[in-house]
Amino acid sequence: MKLNTKDMVLIALFAALTAIGAFIKIPIGVVPFSMQFLFCGYSGVILGAKKGFMSQILYVGIGLLGIPVFTEGGGIGYVLKPTFGYLLGFIICAFVVGKLIEKKEKLTFLNVFLPLVLGLSITYIIGVSYMYMILNIYLGVDISINGAIAAGATPFIIPDLGWSTLVAITSLKIVPQLKRLGYI
Repeated sequence: MKLNTKDMVLIALFAALTAIGAFIKIPIGVVPFSMQFLFCGYSGVILGAKKGFMSQILYVGIGLLGIPVFTEGGGIGYVLKPTFGYLLGFIICAFVVGKLIEKKEKLTFLNVFLPLVLGLSITYIIGVSYMYMILNIYLGVDISINGAIAAGATPFIIPDLGWSTLVAITSLKIVPQLKRLGYI
């Protein structure tokens, strides 16, 4: 895939927006509530599968290099944080959302919302599984899978479905305009 300057700017922009979403957070338990999923969802919808994937890879890569763009900083040691799995989930989420939406000739609320919910589900599966493993194996915290779900998914379902709804509604206006103007 050959990227032009516009593509590179858009990829960097969505990586930056995801980083900004990490700073807008409410610390509750092991997993803080943030706006990262909002921008991850937009990256898949607006950029498509490959560029959305690249934007989230760039975001995670920058954080792993030591730039403090994650909710709790950055650096290679972040892979041992219980929340790192959600970052991996964002990468897959952006790709899946983009892939499913790219196939649609016309955007409707449901054909944007349902891929977002699938991407969110993937993020939760990867995030909760990773958190469970890090807490139990690395940190020695005895937590059941139900406890991990209760800490890492349950409190976030309603807000994340809200973000998915917002992305789906606004994308119906934003995406056609961006296409018309030649930005995507």
